[in-house]
Amino acid sequence: MTIDKHYILDLAQSILTIPSPSGYTKDIIARIKQEAKLYNLSYEETKKGNLILTVPGRTPKTVGLSVHVDTLGAMVRSISSDGTLKFTNIGGPSWPTLDGEYCTIQTREGKTYTGTFLSTSPAVHVYKDANTKTRNPENMLVRIDEVVKSKEDVQKLGIEVGNYIFFDPKTTITDSGFIKSRFLDDKINVASVFGLIKALHDTNSKPKQTLKIIISTYEEVGHGAAFIPELDELIAVDMGCIGDDLSCTEYDVSICAKDSSGPYDYELTSAFAKLAKDNALNHAVDIYPYYGSDVSAARAGGNDFKGALIGPGVHASHGMERTHYDAIESTIKLLFHYIK
Repeated sequence: MTIDKHYILDLAQSILTIPSPSGYTKDIIARIKQEAKLYNLSYEETKKGNLILTVPGRTPKTVGLSVHVDTLGAMVRSISSDGTLKFTNIGGPSWPTLDGEYCTIQTREGKTYTGTFLSTSPAVHVYKDANTKTRNPENMLVRIDEVVKSKEDVQKLGIEVGNYIFFDPKTTITDSGFIKSRFLDDKINVASVFGLIKALHDTNSKPKQTLKIIISTYEEVGHGAAFIPELDELIAVDMGCIGDDLSCTEYDVSICAKDSSGPYDYELTSAFAKLAKDNALNHAVDIYPYYGSDVSAARAGGNDFKGALIGPGVHASHGMERTHYDAIESTIKLLFHYIK
């Protein structure tokens, strides 16, 4: 198996720059359709916008690989009298990391304006609590980069309640192999799965099982893959966590035994751990108490399948995230051994 590193990183760079907070994923889905056509993959789109790609296999067994393209984000909640914006969050970003971050506001007519997320006590020369005030939507605002001095000035731009606000992902790929960006969760694994697809295509190989690759669009708000086609197994390919009481690093493929929704299938999790060990892949088996996945949503939706969760270790989840290419390659190799 040959993994095309440059292809994977180029695709990751491309899709990480496309804004796609939960509920606004039409542009990224169009980009994924474009990629699927390179490999002559058939696909269907669900009513709520999930994309399901099919990779034909050699046996009747059907296995799902789920990755999500939706990200964290924000939406205009109200327009203040001084021309700044109050906002509501989409998903659960780490708010302290957003103080001072650049953003883009998009109107329903498609106009865009730049801005900055700031604390309501933004200046140390003015506010005694500038460094101590809690960073959250109640204590933050968006400053628009236009000459606006009132609510009416903002409304004249076409900005209104319900407009999406996109965070700047700040994607950077270093010569030392690190990928650092917002929203590696889970766009890095969209690139990983397409790296697997390309490897199969380039060698004219078929997986043992027919693969249904689910590109979900509401994972960050809890119901991404709640409805899925009939599957024997579903593998969420999502970020692995790094931190206290965890073994995973940025160089490992993570295998999650249990998260906030409960344990994953014991036999399937054990099989992944054995495959990683037998093939000398850097890996870790961990438990994530504050985590949920597309498998969690699909189980809650009443679907009947065996479920597991794997993915590259990602540092600083829901903030300024970072992983290393080694973890991505190990994830792809583990998937390859699984589908053989």
